[in-house]
Amino acid sequence: MNRERVHGVGLTPILIFAAAVFHAAVMSAELTPRSLQQRIDNARIGDSLYVERGTYMGNVHIDRRIHLIGLNHPLIRGTSVGSAVIITADSCTLRGFTIEHCGAMLADEDAGILIKSSHNTIERNILRDVLFGIYLYRAEFNSVNDNTIAGRKELDLGQRGSGIHIWNSNNNTFIGNSITDARDGFYIQYANHTRIERNEAHALRYGLHYMYADSNVFLENRFYDNLAGAAIMYSRSILIRRNTFLHNRGFTSFGILFQDCHDSQIDSNIIADNVTGLFLEASTDNLLRHNLIAQNDVALQIFQNSTANTFAENNFIDNLNPLFLVGKRTECRWFLGPKGNYWSNYDGYDLDGDGIGDVPMKIQNVFQYLEARNDYLRLYLYSPAAQALAAATRAFPVIAINNEADDKPLIRPVPLDFAVRLARPHTEVPREVTLSSGGLLMAPLAGLFAAGLFFILTLRRTHS
Repeated sequence: MNRERVHGVGLTPILIFAAAVFHAAVMSAELTPRSLQQRIDNARIGDSLYVERGTYMGNVHIDRRIHLIGLNHPLIRGTSVGSAVIITADSCTLRGFTIEHCGAMLADEDAGILIKSSHNTIERNILRDVLFGIYLYRAEFNSVNDNTIAGRKELDLGQRGSGIHIWNSNNNTFIGNSITDARDGFYIQYANHTRIERNEAHALRYGLHYMYADSNVFLENRFYDNLAGAAIMYSRSILIRRNTFLHNRGFTSFGILFQDCHDSQIDSNIIADNVTGLFLEASTDNLLRHNLIAQNDVALQIFQNSTANTFAENNFIDNLNPLFLVGKRTECRWFLGPKGNYWSNYDGYDLDGDGIGDVPMKIQNVFQYLEARNDYLRLYLYSPAAQALAAATRAFPVIAINNEADDKPLIRPVPLDFAVRLARPHTEVPREVTLSSGGLLMAPLAGLFAAGLFFILTLRRTHS
């Protein structure tokens, strides 16, 4: 009898089956989570490595030009020492991964992704439990798009890193990223010709922290619910257009702070519901145009050393105080050509019907004047009394506050090609409703209180 028939099966099928099992074992070993670095080390320049879903343990170092592409978001779990992913080769792609557990050393730039090369594409990754999210260190011409970054919420703000940190790196592009629970959303230092577009940053210290970086562009970003929206310092030739700076509230918070900034354009932005909308110190020759500046405690805080700035065709709506001037004058221009700005509290008239008020808009609030001399009055900033006092002094101006005036105030708001709901989502009563109804209900009492407060403080000032 044929020995092949004794076992009821031919030899050839057995060999084929054994070969298939061996091949599957080899493929399984190649895709095991612990072999991702080995696959990178074995790759040839220009290879595309597709990584299946799974958990890949250990830090990853990309030191050659490859395209590393995750399928169904495989997880790279770092060792909690150093950066989870380091890219030192040019022209690489890192796409579609979840990355977590980098180290905890701020001084060592421990990040979810640390980039020390150029012309890379980093996109559609999810980073969580990271100190810095994505850190660019002397890296140029990189594209960082559509990544989601969540920092270490359990740490104090000062112990966290930034969501996206850019140091000494030029000509990079950041589009469509989402950042939360870091120290700053974007930290940018010594980084010129950077483009930041359609990103979202919230639950941070600063949405944008920016130093010594020129000729950069910010388009259609959202910075909200931070301690401060943006701090832009020691820079020039910046374009900030169609961004929103909303609900940034904390001690001495602001929508946008400009410190020693020059020759920049701030155009078509929404700056609303902040403690201070715009803050300018030692900043000159900037153009602020077509912005909506609404429902801030103070619309503008400007230091006397901020000169030759132009405000034109902005809508100043329902701010508690239009201007906090530090010094005697600003030498700012409040109109450009035939048009000034729209002020919701302007009570002038337009007899010739040209859309321009016939009397100047005095940009001042007596409550700010008194507050600067009596710090405890800050407690009354939100009160109807403060608003009644401002209205009373417009009718009976007895204190010379400053000479700032818009000589060409607009009768109607400037039409803007964007819109946003100022109240937070799920807010039952929008803030604009509570402000108006509260003012109506408390107006009689506020008038009496304001008149008495004004008289007492003025008398006290006179005899001090």
